[in-house]
Amino acid sequence: MEDIAQYLIPEFLFNGEFFSLQSSENHGLYNALRGTLFTWGLTALGAACVLFIPASNRAILDASLGFSGGVMLAASYWSLLAPALTLSVEQGWGKLSCVPVSIGLILGAGFVYLADVFLPLSSSIVPTDPVTTTKANRQLSTSNSEHRSRDMLHDRHLQRQIRRLMLLIIAITVHNFPEGLAVGVGYASVGKPGVTIQDAHNLALGIGLQNFPEGLAVSVPLKAAGYSTFEAFLWGQASGMVEPIAGILGVVCVTMVHQVLGVALSFAAGAMIWVVVADLIPESAHYNNIKICGTGIMVGFIVMMSLDTALG
Repeated sequence: MEDIAQYLIPEFLFNGEFFSLQSSENHGLYNALRGTLFTWGLTALGAACVLFIPASNRAILDASLGFSGGVMLAASYWSLLAPALTLSVEQGWGKLSCVPVSIGLILGAGFVYLADVFLPLSSSIVPTDPVTTTKANRQLSTSNSEHRSRDMLHDRHLQRQIRRLMLLIIAITVHNFPEGLAVGVGYASVGKPGVTIQDAHNLALGIGLQNFPEGLAVSVPLKAAGYSTFEAFLWGQASGMVEPIAGILGVVCVTMVHQVLGVALSFAAGAMIWVVVADLIPESAHYNNIKICGTGIMVGFIVMMSLDTALG
C-alpha cells in the first residue's frame, strides 16, 4: 500500500492546479475534497456496471439483493465496527469500548426503522416494469371483486419492494458519510506524529476501492427491479455523493468529528445490519428465492471481506 495510491489515484486530483485554494493552511481541505471526489468516482464506476445487467428478473433481483446484503454485512464489521471499537479504546473506554459502539448500533437500527415507518412513497419512484407483476396479476378475472383484490395485493407487494430498495439506498448512503468523515480527518491529521500524506492517500484509496462494490450493490437491484439503466446508475452513484461533503466537514471540525467518529461508524453499521436482516432477506424469502439470496450474500460478503482485509 505504500505507493499504490500514487499510481491509482489520478494525478490531476492531487496537483496544485485542480483547485484555486493554494495557501498551505488549506491543503488539508482541498486534499480531502479531492480524495473524497475520488472515492465518489469509484462508487459511480461500480454503479456503472449496471450497464451489463440484463432486464428485470425476479431471480436476478433476489441474487443482487443478497449480494448487497453480503457487502453490507462485511462492511458493517471490517469497515465500521472494527474501526469504531479501536477508536473507543483510544478514547479511553477500555473494556467498556463496546458501550458507545452499541449505542451507535441501536441508533442506526432505530433510524432505519423510523425511516421505514415514515418514508413517503412517491409514484415518481415506481419502476415502469416492476418484476412483482405476475401472470396472475396480468390476467383479467371474470370476477371484478377478485380482480380488484389481486390488484390491491400486487400494489402492496410493489410498494413493499420499492420501500425496501429505498431503505437499501439510505443504508449505503448513511454508511458512506462516516467514511467521508474518516478521509477528511485523515488529511487534516497530516503532519501530526506518525501521520503522513501517503497515509491519507492510502486511506482514500482503500475506501474508494471498497466503494466500488457498494455502488454496484445499489444499482443492480434497482435495474433488476425494473428501473431503467440510467435511473439505476443515478441512484447508485448518488449514494456516494455525501462523501465529499463529509470529507470537508471532517477537516473543518476535525477535533469534534474525531470524538464522535466511532459512534458515527457504528450508527452506519446498525443501519446496514437492520436493512439486511429486516428487509432484504425477508423480501427474497417472500418469493421463495432464499437460496438464491443466500448465495448472493456469500458472494457479496467474500468480495467485501477480501477488499477490506487486503486494503487494511
